[in-house]
Amino acid sequence: MKNPHYEYLGRRMREYHRTHQWHLSEGGLYIRHAYSDMGPDSLSYWDEVGFILNRRRIMVWWRHPRHLYADAISSMAREEAGDGPCDNWPCEGATKNYKMVGKSGKRKKLSSYTSRAPSEAQTQHYTKLRQIKERLTREGIALEVRPSWKWERLRWAMGVSLVAPLEVRNEKELAQVAHLARALILQKISLAQEFPGFLYDRSSWLREQAGLTSRLAVSHEMMA
Repeated sequence: MKNPHYEYLGRRMREYHRTHQWHLSEGGLYIRHAYSDMGPDSLSYWDEVGFILNRRRIMVWWRHPRHLYADAISSMAREEAGDGPCDNWPCEGATKNYKMVGKSGKRKKLSSYTSRAPSEAQTQHYTKLRQIKERLTREGIALEVRPSWKWERLRWAMGVSLVAPLEVRNEKELAQVAHLARALILQKISLAQEFPGFLYDRSSWLREQAGLTSRLAVSHEMMA
């Protein structure tokens, strides 16, 4: 039995795709990012890519397991640091900036705001939060991340949230994300088959952090 709600979303997807065309690459992908700052040894964290399947847009939001691990570290750091003093320094107490306008150049017009510096208590909270995050980053946390994916029907596309241990440093590698998502949707493969036994944990994180530290030291030596 057909689901009226899903049928409605399907019609909305096709109509949106017909009236709002994507600018696709030669490989048929919707690519939003450039990769000029990514090298062959760079670690990637997240990206997004779109493609067309059965006249419907598929939008894939990909995250590497290390991204979820890093987010968990940030969350734990905020929890351990506790609530800050709630100093709304970006908005409250800002200085108004004016520019002179008019033919005579004597009339002032508000053009921008300059935020004040955070309070001493807020600065101390930021310092505490940074130190906790640096410690957790250095030591790692007890967390295990496995590949996963889920999809949802939206009014403008089918959305796929994908967690997979791929690296995306150029358009060719981004195409692998799209290929994997397409295969998962069509049930040609499973993540268990594609990444058997994969687990991202503390040892994975510390190994990558050691590599980053080593590459940074080499870079500093070359610049010295």
